[in-house]
Amino acid sequence: MNKPLIGIPGNILRGLDETYGLPISYTPQGFIDGIQAAKGVPFIFPISTPDDASYYVDQIDGLLLVGGQDISPLLSGEEPHLKLESTEPARDAFEIALIKETIAQHKPIFAVCRGMQLLNVMYGGTLYQDVSDYKELTVQHIQQTHFTKGSHTIVLDLKSQLGQVFGDSYVVNSYHHQAIKELAEPFKAVAWSKDNLIEGFESTDPEQRIVAVQWHPELMLKEDIKMQRLFTDFVKRASIAY
Repeated sequence: MNKPLIGIPGNILRGLDETYGLPISYTPQGFIDGIQAAKGVPFIFPISTPDDASYYVDQIDGLLLVGGQDISPLLSGEEPHLKLESTEPARDAFEIALIKETIAQHKPIFAVCRGMQLLNVMYGGTLYQDVSDYKELTVQHIQQTHFTKGSHTIVLDLKSQLGQVFGDSYVVNSYHHQAIKELAEPFKAVAWSKDNLIEGFESTDPEQRIVAVQWHPELMLKEDIKMQRLFTDFVKRASIAY
């Protein structure tokens, strides 16, 4: 039986002593584990030219967008905030091309943290470049406890796909200093932190099959079956073509 092939755009790591400073293409292991446990086949591909996006998307059944560097504020027509951290413009450009091609081919997308933020920016939404700019900030969004443990509560729309997994309230982990400011029109917010930052959104068009979360389920899935279900449900969406 064929298994869905899940594309995971890789990140690039520089300056490690163990690799003599040579750059390394990679993705965090938790995403691999989540897809494999869901009976999918993970397919990691490196940052490439946007012209190659259609070739990559032709090969896959679903796109998984993962965490990493900050999103370049230039994509939103903004100048860099004093608290902006490292960006990777080549990654931004390649992943935007992948998103466009995946949507054109009507394949599902699951986005985590940076992936969620990039989707929003690509569709015309905006970000807080640093959550300290959010006046209502009362929750610690870069947790000091181990990331395999939840640190703050979210509330969810019970009618949403995420609500069907987690119910109306759940405790998730948190490691982000950028956040959704204005949500792009193609999406609907379905999960929020207690200080009302958007923690999850879904496509308003059910045919697009897009689910995005701000927290890191790949770090919790070994200890929390509901976090694994996010990957399992995504792989099921990707298997519809079969």
